[in-house]
Amino acid sequence: MLDIKNIHKSFGNLEVLKGISLSIGKGEIAAIVGPSGAGKTTLLQIAGTLEKPDSGSVLFNGTELIGMKDKKLSAFRNKNMGFVFQFHQLLPEFTAQENVALPALIAGTSKKKAMEKAADLLTQLGLGERIHHKPAEMSGGERQRTAIARALINDPEIIFADEPTGSLDSANRQEIQDIFVDLRDRLGQTVVMVTHDSSLAAIADRVIEMADGKVLPPAIEVEIEVTDGPEESLPEVNPLDTRRDGSEDLVGDSVQQV
Repeated sequence: MLDIKNIHKSFGNLEVLKGISLSIGKGEIAAIVGPSGAGKTTLLQIAGTLEKPDSGSVLFNGTELIGMKDKKLSAFRNKNMGFVFQFHQLLPEFTAQENVALPALIAGTSKKKAMEKAADLLTQLGLGERIHHKPAEMSGGERQRTAIARALINDPEIIFADEPTGSLDSANRQEIQDIFVDLRDRLGQTVVMVTHDSSLAAIADRVIEMADGKVLPPAIEVEIEVTDGPEESLPEVNPLDTRRDGSEDLVGDSVQQV
């Protein structure tokens, strides 16, 4: 589905990405992990066409996205990609339903249909009673679920998530993890996420580790062959037992003298 080839990116004299190449398959949850400064978010933004690389290519189902005209690229992104950020980035003056409906309205969907679908998505994510609430009236977990609904409104082929659980407590983190797993299992949704959350990375089909602007090779698991020969065991020795020659053990002597 998504092929990233030899991506380089620098900011001034700092080279952030150093020839990144990887592929993401349809229906896959891929987690990009690594220390701060490894280039994870920059890679995610380039893959999602929010940032342009200095060189390299990004192909989406065979379509080259680098070099596409801005207007055409924006329309392509709105139709095919959804985004979830660490801080939900909901518009404070709009209700949850209005926030979710916005990408559909931008895509040309009628207001009636967009609002109906937004309400349906929010209900599926357990927010049916919160559709008319504004972000300030919602908890952190509710805001993030609203952001996920917004990412889904145009039925995107892929969702990019940047630290989607980074600002949440453990209970809300678990809810977001469950949502991503359900999206993959029930809808075949493709998700690429950057995370420092080990429990979130654990749900991924594949973990991509980065360091110093590069993708690290996967760890090699070494299998140790175990033979079926007879097991050898040392005899059990009780320090209070007498020796086999009939003399008493030194420790036994000491105990008797006390």
